[in-house]
Amino acid sequence: MKKITPTPTFSFSKIYCSLFGHDYLLSKNVTHHIKEYTCSHCGEQATTNSRGRLEVMTPKLKEINNALASVHAKKQARTNPDTPFQAAS
Repeated sequence: MKKITPTPTFSFSKIYCSLFGHDYLLSKNVTHHIKEYTCSHCGEQATTNSRGRLEVMTPKLKEINNALASVHAKKQARTNPDTPFQAAS
């Protein structure tokens, strides 16, 4: 019979964030108006939605942001030929 030990999920940083709120820092500029943020205390990730409000990062939103970032980079490279662009293979 396998013994399953529970993993501790207690963290002072999570308690701090639940009491005082998250301290989000900019981690990535996806486009000019969409950005990704990371909490400096607990590491929770968030992104801006279509209305400009913060949303907790999900795998689906991360995939959407990656696709938007690649499209935005290609568009910037096309409109600004001085900037070298290397396409992902």
